[in-house]
Amino acid sequence: MSDKLVYQSTPPALLPLYGKAILPKKRTFGADITLPKLSVELLCAHTSSDDLHQYERVCGFPPSNHMPITWPHILAFPLHLKLLTEKVFPLPLLGLVHLQNTIIQHRAIGTGEVLNLHACLGEQTRSSRGIEFGIITTASSAGMVVWEETSTMLFRQSEQQAEPTAKKAPPALEHYPNTIEMEAPEATGRKYAKVSGDSNPIHMHALSAKAFGFPKAIAHGMWSKAHALAILEQQGEWRSGPVKVSCQFKKPLFLPGTAQLNWRTGKSGWDYQLLNARGDAPHLSGRIEWL
Repeated sequence: MSDKLVYQSTPPALLPLYGKAILPKKRTFGADITLPKLSVELLCAHTSSDDLHQYERVCGFPPSNHMPITWPHILAFPLHLKLLTEKVFPLPLLGLVHLQNTIIQHRAIGTGEVLNLHACLGEQTRSSRGIEFGIITTASSAGMVVWEETSTMLFRQSEQQAEPTAKKAPPALEHYPNTIEMEAPEATGRKYAKVSGDSNPIHMHALSAKAFGFPKAIAHGMWSKAHALAILEQQGEWRSGPVKVSCQFKKPLFLPGTAQLNWRTGKSGWDYQLLNARGDAPHLSGRIEWL
């Protein structure tokens, strides 16, 4: 089965989608889950708005004639939510975990440039943690793909094993030569939710986060990535041109909190990581490669 939904200029409204997100799924989640082939498209998406300028302030990007590399992710968020709340999508939205995010920007996108956005569900795989799948998004301008993204999601589902397997010790944490302290105030989740539309309760308040098992609210992973990139882009060695930026999300960043942005430069690319205040555990880690 393959379904495609198309929107013109205006993305799907978020409030009805959140209403659908809290409804329970009627089926049992077994090992035979197969995700449907769904896609959604937004034609003539406007890239410049008051939300863009507020997003730049919340994430730390300086004003520019070009949009932040992570801004198309925000433009496409209603499309992602639409995919994940369709009746034929068998997994509950609440509880999905964002594992990885990879963005390829083929060229800088001008503020005010009109984009066509396309999002679809990618292939699913099964791991010891559960079902993993991708949300694949592309942004096109004048018929050419200028930006693409893969977000890898996890639906936790333990596999039955005859014998328990020993847990492997995590690899030693490598520290890079450059470090900047990064602050995440208590209101970060609410400010980011206002401009992104991502109002997951775990990000909003400590009380709502506790209902989902967290002692405090946690920062959005994509805020952490965007804020890290906003800082790195302002370093003197940052290069222009086509770029690929990947990251893996690790331990949650509780709000309010302090983190360490730690990175190293190189000829083929930069490695970066966001560490906790003590510098002994990662919130995220990733790589920047110029193409």
